[in-house]
Amino acid sequence: MKNTISTIAVAITLLFTANFAQASTVKTETTTIEVADSSQLQAVYDAYFTVKDALIKSDAKLTSAKATDLLTAITAIKMDKLKSNEHTAWMKVVKKLTADAKSISTTSDLKKQRETFKSLSKNTYDLIKVSKSTEVVYKQYCPMADADWLSKEKAVKNPYYGSSMLTCGNVVETIK
Repeated sequence: MKNTISTIAVAITLLFTANFAQASTVKTETTTIEVADSSQLQAVYDAYFTVKDALIKSDAKLTSAKATDLLTAITAIKMDKLKSNEHTAWMKVVKKLTADAKSISTTSDLKKQRETFKSLSKNTYDLIKVSKSTEVVYKQYCPMADADWLSKEKAVKNPYYGSSMLTCGNVVETIK
């Protein structure tokens, strides 16, 4: 009888230990996936900022090249790795983001690039509000262009007019 009780106690201990180890493994995997999620969208945000910076320089050729990089970042997103709320937001904006990035990348007309950048900024903003960037982002507004853009810097550098009106605009929102 004592051997049977001891055997049952050992079996229960082993089962408990195995379940605990399995639960720890699942928790670790979940954490790893969450890190991958945010870095995926961060690549899109970072590419967006390089397009904005090229527009500030009024360099149509550089803007086109950076928009091609943005397109690559957009197509690299693995939707099944996004959190539920990010996936929903992504599905709402992905077609427009792709079309805008493609449009900017295929033209060397700075005026057209800037006009398309308005839509690109709006859709990037809709996405970043849900998923958050790894750093503080400022939504800025230019009354002359009647358009917003996103920046990692609080100082205004206007992508819609470049050097002709570099500081035209103001910060309208801080996204943390």
